Amino acid sequence: MQLELIVIGKTDSQEVATLVELYARRVNHYCKFSLTVLPDVRDTKKLTARQQSTAEGAAILRQLSEGDFVVLLDERGEEMRSVEFACWLQKRMNSGVKRLVMVIGGPYGFSDEVYARADARLSLSRMTFSHQIVRAIFAEQIYRAFTILNNEPYHHE
Repeated sequence: MQLELIVIGKTDSQEVATLVELYARRVNHYCKFSLTVLPDVRDTKKLTARQQSTAEGAAILRQLSEGDFVVLLDERGEEMRSVEFACWLQKRMNSGVKRLVMVIGGPYGFSDEVYARADARLSLSRMTFSHQIVRAIFAEQIYRAFTILNNEPYHHE
């Protein structure tokens, strides 16, 4: 299975970027993992939040292929513990999904078109995090899930 994480905009924090790169390298030991950073929408001061999420949504949809299993990180998504997420990931792999695409949207969430295309929604927490820091948190959770599935000592329960 190929796993791709799509995010909107480059992070302005070198520390966050370094953490994401670290976990991306680690996840690549288990499956082909890639990070796609879509450019920020230009001239956002002239756009409403809805217009910005629509423009970001169009960019996200251009990255998707038929047959992709698309998962949105969304505040209204399903919350699960790390072990549950590992089981969820295992089910996707067992189902024959060739490409699992996880998407972290911009600051205003996703457009209606992206929500319509999504196969699932996950939430990391009921708390609000910046869309930049979520990259590092979620990359770590993906890595943690693979260590759980491989009975490695990274996760303590």
